[in-house]
Amino acid sequence: MKWVNFSVPGADSAYGILESDDCIRAVRGNPFGAHEPTGAVHALADVKLEVPLIPRTFYAAGLNYVKHIREYAEQTGERIAEPKQADIGYRAVNALVAHGEAVVIPSDAQQVEYEGELVVVIGKQARHLSEADALSCVLGYTIGNDVSERLWQASDRTFWRSKNTDTFKPMGPWIETEFDLDAAETTVRLNGEVRTHFRTADMLFGIRAFISRMSRYLTLYPGDVIWMGTDGKSPKLKAGDVVEVGISGLGCLRNHFVAAQDMPR
Repeated sequence: MKWVNFSVPGADSAYGILESDDCIRAVRGNPFGAHEPTGAVHALADVKLEVPLIPRTFYAAGLNYVKHIREYAEQTGERIAEPKQADIGYRAVNALVAHGEAVVIPSDAQQVEYEGELVVVIGKQARHLSEADALSCVLGYTIGNDVSERLWQASDRTFWRSKNTDTFKPMGPWIETEFDLDAAETTVRLNGEVRTHFRTADMLFGIRAFISRMSRYLTLYPGDVIWMGTDGKSPKLKAGDVVEVGISGLGCLRNHFVAAQDMPR
């Protein structure tokens, strides 16, 4: 099932179920609680897809793919050891934008890069889950593009601007409740050309490991998201570029990049 958060002119955003490639059946309620069809049906081409959800807490795995760790070490000249356990970080919801919306490159940014990521959407409150039971709290999955300014990442004491600048976290286009991780592949295209490709499941620590370890210390709530990291290396992006993050079985998240001075104030 594909849950979409959508809007039409003159109305607030609402949830719906994408029943085919071009048909959305609107519902009253949301994926995390009671819901029922409203009777309204919209063509996908006639609506605006919004961010699938605004998470209560926005979690993010850091270095979670071996190739990405090695390439980041080569790029920075640092010696970076592989993580020994599933450690988690946080991102800011102000950075979220929807499929099709612009990522704005600040005027003083010099090295902006993409990271195509699988996103786990929590559907039930959970605490103290074993790895065997970890997926019992998962509603579904979506796609994220963890945009970063690498020079800020290297110079600042925290990720406050390198990863959390407004528009730096595209997410969407919908939440898919049925997903085969073992069969999934992640492909990132820059201006139509494949630049990154990897098996989505080739993580150092999988989804079960993260959820189990996290739930030992904190409560996971419906609407929380966990971004699972990326593999490979990305080129420096510029205004005018279009990045598409595709994960087989989930769809494709597409966003264009613009210079800050090109955006209305």
